[in-house]
Amino acid sequence: MKKLFLCLVLVSGFILCTATPNNRQRLLMDINWRFSQTDTVGAAKTDFNDSKWRTLDLPHDWSIEKEFTEKETTGGGGGYLPTGVGWYRKHFTLSKSVTEKNVWIEFDGVYQNSDVWINGHHLGQYPNGYMSFYYDLTTYIKSGENIIVVRVDNSRQPNTRWYSGSGIYRHVWLTLVDQLHVAHWGTYITTPVADSSTATVSAKMIIGNNYKTSNNFLVRSTVLDSKGNEVSKTESSISIESNKGAELTQRLTVSTPSRWSIETPNMYSLRVQIIDRGKVIDEVATPFGIRDIKYDVVKGFIYT
Repeated sequence: MKKLFLCLVLVSGFILCTATPNNRQRLLMDINWRFSQTDTVGAAKTDFNDSKWRTLDLPHDWSIEKEFTEKETTGGGGGYLPTGVGWYRKHFTLSKSVTEKNVWIEFDGVYQNSDVWINGHHLGQYPNGYMSFYYDLTTYIKSGENIIVVRVDNSRQPNTRWYSGSGIYRHVWLTLVDQLHVAHWGTYITTPVADSSTATVSAKMIIGNNYKTSNNFLVRSTVLDSKGNEVSKTESSISIESNKGAELTQRLTVSTPSRWSIETPNMYSLRVQIIDRGKVIDEVATPFGIRDIKYDVVKGFIYT
């Protein structure tokens, strides 16, 4: 049975895209950010007054909004556009039920040298402008209003061989999961055996338990083909102590696999479910392809 996907705009400024009956929610945080292209002292504090800042939706690039100037230090690689420092702030409201979950914020891309705060707490600094990154907000969120603040510093120029832009130029996501869950980016899939007759799928996953008690539960992994049909399944019982994580590896067999190639890019999906007392409390789907690769001194890189 195919899942029903629902997308709706929430009053608090999120776009919710979730699948039923999956307990995991992924919220798009692009709506209603406040922005100032100044290096503002005190802007990371929760009581800072940002009412006069510009309101905008992400993705956003402040460089492309400016005038092209040959004298800009960005040079041709940076499109002869100005960069500098910019600040973003987003106010959002969470219910008490949400604060009882694990909450992560994920940035698809910020150019560059970003610092992030939640409710005045500094989460970290990420220098790379092209890779995605995330922070765990669970300890610092609260019921009611919360404030995410991002400082972006693209002032040191030149720093790129092509136009990069400046700011939060990709999407931002808020993920809500049960306290017993598959970790963020917590699945790793390989196919150590992959020929025309059979394929072995090795699924390594990290499971987290943030409950105050230890938990005994079931981890079920299912391989689905491109049409959503189940082609392999396995289950494992596992126990994790309170506020601990554990790594689990499961192996599944796929008969007569449709292998991936450039000409026939066949794809599969691994569905990992956390089942507690017969109820699915978390679910993650990870796409993957089945193929075998090798290196040859004469023929070079080969995949089959």
